[in-house]
Amino acid sequence: MLTKMTARFAVLAVALAAIATPAITHAQATDDGAELPDYSRKGADTCFQCHDDQATLAVFRTKHAMPQDPNSPFGQGQLQCEACHGPAGDHAGRVRRGQERPAIPAFGSNSTMSITDQNAYCAACHDADTGFAWHGSSHDDNTVACSDCHTMHIERDPVLATSTQADVCFDCHQQQRTQSMKPYAHPVRQGKMACTSCHSPHGDTTEQLLAGSTVNGTCYDCHAELRGPYLWEHAPVTEDCNSCHNPHGSTQPGMLSMRAPMLCQSCHSQDGHPSVPQDARGLANNIPSALLLGQSCLNCHDQVHGSNHPSGSKLMR
Repeated sequence: MLTKMTARFAVLAVALAAIATPAITHAQATDDGAELPDYSRKGADTCFQCHDDQATLAVFRTKHAMPQDPNSPFGQGQLQCEACHGPAGDHAGRVRRGQERPAIPAFGSNSTMSITDQNAYCAACHDADTGFAWHGSSHDDNTVACSDCHTMHIERDPVLATSTQADVCFDCHQQQRTQSMKPYAHPVRQGKMACTSCHSPHGDTTEQLLAGSTVNGTCYDCHAELRGPYLWEHAPVTEDCNSCHNPHGSTQPGMLSMRAPMLCQSCHSQDGHPSVPQDARGLANNIPSALLLGQSCLNCHDQVHGSNHPSGSKLMR
């Protein structure tokens, strides 16, 4: 037990020794006599006298605690822990018996700060990373805090890694979690692509926080072979891929929203052969059609995304 405690404080001592930050005075005043916020006397040295657990000390393995980076909270001349958690002079000072220790700004669901104030602390340094589109985005409108998605005190933030990002997003987006478990879906569960492959979580000028300018533009980043242009175009394809596909997952091959020919007949109900819908019981008039063997329009119209063949007006070649 003694060995473990000794090792823990040895790590702490080495980390703090690397931070050559001058002590912060307990209470300072401006030239006009106005008192500045009440910071602790010794900065992080004061904080780690009590907060010496491994979860807190892990901050030294993150970019937030890089003494050689002048923009890091632990960089030369910065406020260390109090750069994010605010002035802690009262919190670290003496407290009379029976009195509660004054709280300091914290993050997460137990915080006494509003989400707007929490995000303001992060935006003070990360405003350029967030971008102007955050304001008014769906995440901003739904008062999502930075700490709801990001974990700051660990070396590898799960939301920044492709293999673990979806689990963070799925905490709120339960419907998309369910869809991703269907037989035909993008390889998000397998860790081969992340939600940010298609979405911009910090906001964008598009609907659904898409990474591309449009739905099709986003899809074409990976499916470039379907981009076209085509001599013979299929109108729904050029308008919106979601007209036929469910991008988060489907029970139908190709992530189709319905199985062909029902999907095709939802638009082409009076075209071709036959002009009656087909359901699980077959054709309504019980007359089989050789042109619907296999129960799919794609048996013949296989160039459904478009055709460049001179005779491809029916998307058959």
